[in-house]
Amino acid sequence: MASLRRFTLFTVVTCIVLSVQCSFAQAGSSALDTLNRSDEMGRKQGFWKVTAPLADKPGYTDGQLIEEGRYTNSKRVGTWKRYWPNGKVMSEITYQMGRPRGAYKTFYPTGKVEEQGNWDLDRNTGKFQRWHPNGQLAQDFTFTSDGVRDGDQKYYHENGQLAVEVEIEQGKEDGSLKRYTADGQLQQVAEFNDGVINAANSKYIKAVPKAADVKADPKAAPAPAVTPEETTNAITFRENGYNTLYDRQLRLSQQGNFKQGRLWDGKRYAYDKNGILQRIQIFKQGRYAGDAVITDEDRQ
Repeated sequence: MASLRRFTLFTVVTCIVLSVQCSFAQAGSSALDTLNRSDEMGRKQGFWKVTAPLADKPGYTDGQLIEEGRYTNSKRVGTWKRYWPNGKVMSEITYQMGRPRGAYKTFYPTGKVEEQGNWDLDRNTGKFQRWHPNGQLAQDFTFTSDGVRDGDQKYYHENGQLAVEVEIEQGKEDGSLKRYTADGQLQQVAEFNDGVINAANSKYIKAVPKAADVKADPKAAPAPAVTPEETTNAITFRENGYNTLYDRQLRLSQQGNFKQGRLWDGKRYAYDKNGILQRIQIFKQGRYAGDAVITDEDRQ
């Protein structure tokens, strides 16, 4: 999860347009005008607003504001804001000496908060939270100063119910894990020691329905697209048909019927950084329908 969150922030940071058209012409600007100003050495100083021409940024109107913030000696400082094509804020990121460091927030195009936390150059630190598109809390984590998850970590269903509560020590499960269904019923209890599950003290209390018995929720999240890291063995991927996909480590990744290249009816497997199977998501008619119980056979 930490790597996923890093990817989200880096996507926002690195997608900043390098080839843009400034909304203020440099020629004729006075020394008192600090908007989009460069000093005698060509270094950007003061407050800047960046726009993009229509051909450069599809979805934006010509001259529309993309981002704004302050420069000191051509290095970003303070809070920089970036905007979606609809004009709503995409991100608010704190910079120190040109690098993301401090509090940040990212937003959905609707304006609702997607995630917030603290960034220290290349890692999350301290408290981190992420929300579902409907505004319900999705993840509530704590990171050490080294960017490693530590302490009590929580995941939530889209309806706001607690999904998983697990104790993490220096990035590894260590202690208890409790998993709940979307209606609040305890589904699984498990004990971990340094990232390894203690099977003797772990059990499934309530099984979720099988994929064939689950009805699709049209409001649920759609199945993710197949990534370049996923491939079939021996046969060509069928955009419409049954596939079994594996990741680069040859672990089962997705399995079931696909429609137009996306998982339609089947399962998607998720692993932690140590390669341990953590979650089996059920998809029905292309939508997330719940989690399946992880059996001993699944772990083999």
